[in-house]
Amino acid sequence: MTALPAGAEQRANVPVVGWLVFSAGEGGLEGFRQGLQEHGYVKGQNIAIEVRTPEESVDHLVEQIRDLARLNMKVLITGGVPATLAAKGAALPIPVVFVMADPVGSGVVASLAHPGGTMTGQSAAIEEQFAGKWLQLLKEAAPRLSRIAYLWNPANHGSASSWKTMQGLAPILGLTLQSVEMRDRKDIDAAFAAIIRERAEGVIVDSDYVTAGKKTRIVEFTAANRLPAIYTWKMYVDAGGLMSYGPSFYELWRHAATYVDKILKGAKPADLPVEQPTRYELVVNLKTAKELGVTIPPSILARVDEVIE
Repeated sequence: MTALPAGAEQRANVPVVGWLVFSAGEGGLEGFRQGLQEHGYVKGQNIAIEVRTPEESVDHLVEQIRDLARLNMKVLITGGVPATLAAKGAALPIPVVFVMADPVGSGVVASLAHPGGTMTGQSAAIEEQFAGKWLQLLKEAAPRLSRIAYLWNPANHGSASSWKTMQGLAPILGLTLQSVEMRDRKDIDAAFAAIIRERAEGVIVDSDYVTAGKKTRIVEFTAANRLPAIYTWKMYVDAGGLMSYGPSFYELWRHAATYVDKILKGAKPADLPVEQPTRYELVVNLKTAKELGVTIPPSILARVDEVIE
């Protein structure tokens, strides 16, 4: 667990925003700060951000939230299911702005249109919107694939919905799916062994904090075993992964600043509808494709948002 020391950012007479997001979410804080700047907030002058980045464990999330509350926090920012559920469980009378998958299914809000309570934000929903797309893109990039492993955390409601969706689509594409569960980051070696044992020919990685925390090892594993893989977030492709398709992580957090601005100006979270991503990005790493012996077809290159060479 890492944290900026209390008072690291000037807090005298300025509202304090707490940031509780796993450090695997690279680029999020930069996007959030950019969004605040666009709304006229300047760090240390009229806004302060207290950062807490949980690492391997989720055991102390509520403790971190209560620590932030003692700093006279006006708004709490949470990223992912565990941090958001911890904020809900803490039941503090402090507005919460989240970015997470399926906040309705996870019981965080009553509905997207009418969240109720003290929590609102963005639903980085990936279920039907992305699950089928991952299968289609991976099959399109590597047509000879017949068996694909899905590396996921079954405790994540959104990932469970993705698994259900893919089970229905895989036979249509002539694919066999292998479920590889990773409930904790320490499960990674067993997960890799299962992928090898079942002779998977490609991999889909979910967007959970558990897998994101092992981003580098996952990318290295797929490269070493010459396995084409697709991910939700661009940060995997930046690290050497083959492809990603999902919301723009930077834009999700940039837009989160809009909620903070409205709340600091008097709006109630209960009255601010939960929004879904408006920008999705397809990113391809051509260097990795070459190393894997995969030829990315023109049909994908014509739709790509960014090519890494």
